[in-house]
Amino acid sequence: MYIALIEPGSYLQFERPVPFSDSEGVVERGVLNEGGKISGRAQAAVRPISFEDFNRILDLGLPDEEPLLPRSDAWPEGPLENLLQEDQQPFVTDVERERVEVYSSRIIRDRIFRRIVLDAYDCRCAVTGLKFINGGGRAEVQAAHIKPVEAHGPDIITNGLALSGTAHWMFDRGLISLSDELEVLVSRQVNDVESVWNLVNRSRRANPPGNAAHRPHPTYLAWHRENSFKH
Repeated sequence: MYIALIEPGSYLQFERPVPFSDSEGVVERGVLNEGGKISGRAQAAVRPISFEDFNRILDLGLPDEEPLLPRSDAWPEGPLENLLQEDQQPFVTDVERERVEVYSSRIIRDRIFRRIVLDAYDCRCAVTGLKFINGGGRAEVQAAHIKPVEAHGPDIITNGLALSGTAHWMFDRGLISLSDELEVLVSRQVNDVESVWNLVNRSRRANPPGNAAHRPHPTYLAWHRENSFKH
């Protein structure tokens, strides 16, 4: 008997739940035996999964819809299985292989994080209140980590904010921050405070997501004020 333990903060929820089976049959085809029947493998808590099944589940849980995807040059083009495979080289060391795996994992995590954060904020910048959609139907707003990945910040909605490019830049550089009540804080080191306030929506508070459960967590906001914000 085995049990799978998921590390807190490492679980990424799909935009859409993926059922065990749909109108086309069992989603994870690897649990079927040669006769097309569900085998005993389906009862295993931990089991290997093929690239085909992985891609099928990913596509169902994270629909590839253009408006919410990052720009096309944000990651290498091609099937997902190509991204997860090592480069075509005669020999790849363990260190190089680890870099490929980490990079591939980051691609997927960034894609999921962007989608769930933008969906939570309806593609609207939390600080400025603006919602821009370009001619190609893509939302011109970014998913910002409150506690960055480099500081082991998790890819979860409560550690994310939907921010316009300028607001994201200022937030990452500690020129603005948020109180636990989502009041916008402007650093004393800003050389043009009035212009910054002109960018902020009239309430001078960040607009919260529609679902209260997706509201930025005070723990991550406190981390940003203590470690990034330039008082």
